[in-house]
Amino acid sequence: MSEFKIAVLPGDGIGPDIIQQAIRIIEVIGEKYDHTFVLKEALLGGVAIDSAGVPLPRQTLELCKTCDAVLLGAVGGEKWDDLPGDKRPEAGLLGIRAGLGLYANLRPAVIYPALKEASPLRVDIVKDGVDIMVVRELTGGMYFGDKGRESTENMGEAAYDIERYSTYEVERITRLAFETAMRRRKKLMSVDKANVLESSRLWREVVKRVSKDYPEVELSHMYVDNAAMQLIRNPLQFDVIVTSNIFGDILSDEASMITGSIGMLPSASLGDGTMGLYEPIHGSAPDIAGKDCANPIAMILSVAMMMKYSFGLDNISDKIEGAVNNVLEKGFRTADISSGEMSNVVGTKEMGELIIKEIRDY
Repeated sequence: MSEFKIAVLPGDGIGPDIIQQAIRIIEVIGEKYDHTFVLKEALLGGVAIDSAGVPLPRQTLELCKTCDAVLLGAVGGEKWDDLPGDKRPEAGLLGIRAGLGLYANLRPAVIYPALKEASPLRVDIVKDGVDIMVVRELTGGMYFGDKGRESTENMGEAAYDIERYSTYEVERITRLAFETAMRRRKKLMSVDKANVLESSRLWREVVKRVSKDYPEVELSHMYVDNAAMQLIRNPLQFDVIVTSNIFGDILSDEASMITGSIGMLPSASLGDGTMGLYEPIHGSAPDIAGKDCANPIAMILSVAMMMKYSFGLDNISDKIEGAVNNVLEKGFRTADISSGEMSNVVGTKEMGELIIKEIRDY
């Protein structure tokens, strides 16, 4: 029997609704497979601002550091939109990533066969489904480089944001991407702009060097503008994509949209070791909070990622993903992924129950 400690941060809006379904999944997994999961709840985001005056209380960060993984619901909402940027709920998310040393974001974009008609792409393009993993560098590049404004003599005010990467930063994200590819179909696409940017030329040099340690993985390179086009033209050619912070920000959002609903997509933020923060990519949707209509699948699939990447329980992760697929194949939908046929539309709690039943029946 193994014991794992999980920090649970429900957050704002629908966060508590969907995290409750995640907790039920974890409890069932513990009972069925003889693992002990110790759950410790804490505040992050808008609820933390209301209670403690800051989006990331010190106690929350310290708790997370004592745990094996962090499960996050959602943060933000109109209630806190007028606060300064460093005081808004989203600042708590950035703070916890930095505080835990999480430098890589893994975002899968999956089109399940049962939902392929929900994709904005033609069925003949997505065929039997798409399964892409975008590995985005999370703490470097333009978003964290030097920035500022200055006066010019003839052109008015100018602004700049510097894209900067070190060999160390590129190597660590590249190794994580290769390790991710080793657990999948052993194909890695590195996306850069090496025909124009010096930072991308260093990126490509480091990726090529690291690839020598992973001879089983098929490595290829693509310029970011072509990658953006190819994701739409032929998404089936991709397995794992590794790229910089700004390129990853854009490409992962594009990849998520081809699936048809962000309510289906989980993510993981990882660093060195096995600590990870797991969350759905969607927002807090305060307008439907407490109405039992939010889609909990992205949250439940975030649990599956936690089982795999933090706990090394790949078999259990696969069973959770299989349970989700089985429920979808049987025609059950939450409203956001319904094609208009209301006979099998279920709420948040019932969707959780259906997935739990599949897990129990495995």
